[in-house]
Amino acid sequence: MARRIAAGAAYGGGGLGLIGAAAMGVLLAEVQLAKRSVGGGAAPLPPRGEGLYGLAFGSSEPLRLAVLGDSTAAGQGVRRAGQTPGALLASGLAAVAERPVALRNVALAGAQSDDLERQVTQLLADEARLPDVCVIMIGANDVTHRMPATQSVRYLSEAVRRLRTAGAEAVVGTCPDLGTIEPVYQPLRWLARRASRQLAAAQTIGVVEQGGRTVSLGDLLGPEFAANPREMFGVDNYHPSAEGYATAAMAVLPTLCAVLGLWPEADRLEPERDEDMLPVARAAAEAASEAGTEVTAARAPWALLKHRRRRRLPPPSPESEGTPESEGTPESEGTPESEGTPESEGTPESEGTPESEGTPEASAQAPGEPTEEARRA
Repeated sequence: MARRIAAGAAYGGGGLGLIGAAAMGVLLAEVQLAKRSVGGGAAPLPPRGEGLYGLAFGSSEPLRLAVLGDSTAAGQGVRRAGQTPGALLASGLAAVAERPVALRNVALAGAQSDDLERQVTQLLADEARLPDVCVIMIGANDVTHRMPATQSVRYLSEAVRRLRTAGAEAVVGTCPDLGTIEPVYQPLRWLARRASRQLAAAQTIGVVEQGGRTVSLGDLLGPEFAANPREMFGVDNYHPSAEGYATAAMAVLPTLCAVLGLWPEADRLEPERDEDMLPVARAAAEAASEAGTEVTAARAPWALLKHRRRRRLPPPSPESEGTPESEGTPESEGTPESEGTPESEGTPESEGTPESEGTPEASAQAPGEPTEEARRA
């Protein structure tokens, strides 16, 4: 089905919908019920987060990162610019490259794939600030607004083609699995999962054929959302919270760095990590069903299916406080800023540090000095 959708997008077909008309009637009815379950609070307008990240690494020529897409790319649901996916990725990229990163964010909340033409035009209009690499997150609104999948993939493929022609690398976070949203019930949950995974697979085929790379967002946030809904959902009970966006950005960061040649892992297969070289359509289908999977072009019609390791980044240096990059440093563990450097590979966070070492109780007791209990006795 993904291959048929991608073929229809490439050759102008438009008759392939995501699901049948009868199923769509049920879908629309349950969408209205789901809307009454989410949106308990008004999500704030997403902060832009544009600016220069990684000032602590000097004043060398910055890498230029651009973010395009819908509300997920824009970061709707958080209040601080540093909590948006663009800021998180810029901070992580700066830490891995040890070089400043200039971020532009042209994503629009509520956007569908047909808005990518406007976003790409806006991005390429300033020839002095053409991006080195672009991250696109799009697709969820195409499913909920019933855009034909062939049209959706056609718009995305054209956007990637224009960006690659302009000299920019392209990394696409494919359509998330809408069946993981908690207020969505059966049969809407099954229909939403089927539609979003079909679109994600078709997006992968279209992007890889245009020379881009994809990362499956799939049900990446599903387990975390189910276990910690208060932490992973934003105030509207629909968009991710800061922790949710950090989880998504953490999955995209390794591919973002790899496409620029900054990741220590080469594009070689590691069979022990279930990586393989597959026909593009099969690789796309497998990636759609397993979140965090990267698909990149190999020799046509083959593609590499990779599961990149995620490493921890060092904490930001004190002198970086007050710069844009420090805004993008969440206090919780597992954010892109804390993951990604080779130096930290193989260094467990707790190894070599007894629980009492360095604590006030331990440091206040000099060797040979009687304990408080002994003094009281």
